[in-house]
Amino acid sequence: MPKTTLAQAQTDLRRRNKIRSTLGSWAMVFPAILFLCVFTLYPMFNLVQISMYRGNAANAYKKYIGLENYRQLLFVRREFLIALKNTAYYTFIHMFLLIALSVIFAVWLQKDRKINNFAQTAFFVPHLVASVSCAFIWSWIFSTDTSGLMNTVLRAFGLPARNWLGSTSTAMNCVIVMNTWKSIGYYALIILSALKAIPAEIYEAARLDSSSTCKTFFKITLPMLSPQLFMLLITITTGSFKVFDSIRIMTNGGPGTSTQVLCMFIYEFAFNRNNSLGMGAAGGVMLMLILILITLFDFKGLEKKVHYQ
Repeated sequence: MPKTTLAQAQTDLRRRNKIRSTLGSWAMVFPAILFLCVFTLYPMFNLVQISMYRGNAANAYKKYIGLENYRQLLFVRREFLIALKNTAYYTFIHMFLLIALSVIFAVWLQKDRKINNFAQTAFFVPHLVASVSCAFIWSWIFSTDTSGLMNTVLRAFGLPARNWLGSTSTAMNCVIVMNTWKSIGYYALIILSALKAIPAEIYEAARLDSSSTCKTFFKITLPMLSPQLFMLLITITTGSFKVFDSIRIMTNGGPGTSTQVLCMFIYEFAFNRNNSLGMGAAGGVMLMLILILITLFDFKGLEKKVHYQ
């Protein structure tokens, strides 16, 4: 066989192998792409479309009104801005408490104690319980009835009982306590696994330099935990903005509007009011945009401070 013909055959063989490899790769990822398009991208575009109409669940496209729903949200209806403020308050306090307590518990669990195996299991169990069940449990704890645990303890010490879930000053904080209690074990175990992955040689070098415990924690431990803390920041923030079930069970948005959050606002307008599905969809689009902006800010601004090993 002439050399030119042999070279051409080898080139054709490589081309066919490359095409088969490319097609095989696309075939492997096609189910994931299809799932993403059907259950993520299409609902997003459909949500934007519905937000430009006035309609209900039976007829979502009853009347085209353009950006009127967004104008109502931002400049006319105070409910949306109140829900946004409450959601921001819940997210900030919940995120701060969850990250701080997770680090504290993880540092405590890192030490070799016999009780730690039990403590890890005890901290993690609430994460396995459904949010609705946790909400019912804590509704009983904060109940104003004679069987309510918190008020029973207060009365035992001669203190007056409080209407925990019925007061505008305590209702949101009670929800934050419940959700922090439920999630702290899961995030503490993530931080604990990261702590155990830090090389012991680093701490030995710090001890040789006579570094104090506080200085070692802030100069070595926290920087080494920054990738996990950054991941927790994003997941807790996005999850907190979507809080719904616990508030629905414990306070139903009350008293007044003190625990009305964005998802409660979306649910109310999408399903409980006539011809306001577009308003609820507009609220969903606003929530989506807020989460996108927060995530972009985290990756563009805060990721620079993350210390990757």
